[in-house]
Amino acid sequence: MKEFITDLGVIPNASGPMTLFCDNTGAIVIAKEPRFHKKTKHIKRRFNSIRGYIQDGDIYICKVHTDLNIAHPLTKPLTRAKHDQHQNSMGVRFITM
Repeated sequence: MKEFITDLGVIPNASGPMTLFCDNTGAIVIAKEPRFHKKTKHIKRRFNSIRGYIQDGDIYICKVHTDLNIAHPLTKPLTRAKHDQHQNSMGVRFITM
């Protein structure tokens, strides 16, 4: 992903770890710690690769509060006020002709 972003020219250099913002505390804990129990058996393989990236220093997972997660309109239904707030945070504007 770092090479892709650097090739796009979005940022000149992506030398540090990529920061992933997540509002799910359970997902963060599973990705950071190698604990295993019955309920995480079906997702173990997927998070092992993410855990490897975290240990290598390629990815840093950061907790973001649910109300500050601007990607919510893309993933779940919201009230109109919250949707508009997140839309403004993303920089989406209406263009009238």
